[in-house]
Amino acid sequence: MSDSARADALLANLPRTGRGRLKVFLGAAPGVGKTFAMLQAAHAQQRQGVQVLAGVVETHGRAETEALLGGLNQQPLLRSQYRGVTLEEMDLDGLLRAAPALALVDELAHTNAPGSRHAKRWQDVQELLAAGIDVYTTVNVQHLESLNDKVRDITGVQVRETLPDWVLQEAFELVLIDLPPRELLERLREGKVYVPEQARAAIDAYFSQTNLTALRELAMQTAAAQVDADLAHGYRQRGQEAPALRGRLLVGIDGDDQAERLVRHASRVAQRRHLPWSLVHVDNGRLRDETARHRLQAAQQLAERLGGGVGVPRAGEAARPLRPHAVERRPRPGRGGQYPHDPAR
Repeated sequence: MSDSARADALLANLPRTGRGRLKVFLGAAPGVGKTFAMLQAAHAQQRQGVQVLAGVVETHGRAETEALLGGLNQQPLLRSQYRGVTLEEMDLDGLLRAAPALALVDELAHTNAPGSRHAKRWQDVQELLAAGIDVYTTVNVQHLESLNDKVRDITGVQVRETLPDWVLQEAFELVLIDLPPRELLERLREGKVYVPEQARAAIDAYFSQTNLTALRELAMQTAAAQVDADLAHGYRQRGQEAPALRGRLLVGIDGDDQAERLVRHASRVAQRRHLPWSLVHVDNGRLRDETARHRLQAAQQLAERLGGGVGVPRAGEAARPLRPHAVERRPRPGRGGQYPHDPAR
């Protein structure tokens, strides 16, 4: 490995000039203890003299969590009215003015109230990081965009609040908060996750032991992929060649109703195996109806959000142009062999 490549790897481990660092507490489902772990970590930082400010923390009425939160400074929430309902949201501008060294922002995939500066809380977090503020946050694995179809297959529930995978991939640190399904179900029955009258419906509809086990595996796979990426990055910092990429992934789509599902699956395969990947639709000149064109466009936009390349070669036959396309599109892999891709910049 060249000296310049090693220098690049060392510099990549430092935050961008003036930019804060993101630490994510990842779980398989609500109730595993993400917020509690985040608050414990925040107290440890505060004892070391770090200025900590809680921007928004959801305690869900849990006494132990509320006790931990009570020992930290809190930024008051903003209140607004929407269709006769009072909504509370994090005061982003208040946090920016206070400029703590560390901000706590619970539930990263949350959708903000209408009229907020950003539609999603993860976008608020990006603004805090850009201002040089470190952020601790929490998220459940079912909110990752690339897992949307898989989570629906497992649970029968279509998750509406999602965030791009690159948000987690850019985190300085990812902490998996794990709880065996039997223990989580016991917490549900005891009313420690939802209020008691809601617990039975939640267990029957979503929190079955089978569902929780499958979601737990997804969370572990996500954490393992991050560990693998960090390991490869560490090799480069030491001036050693990272393990060779095992080829690359090329996925072809048509304008059918499975296009986006295939894109999400390709993204997860590429992430686990550290493969650069791209999406291809072969334009053979046939006219397509409006529905097919819309599906193609949506799939291409999704691939770009998930870090894949997009190409539309032209040919009379679908198979013939794919090989030259795969050879020509050789991306420069970023950390962990992924495309360097950040739609926000």
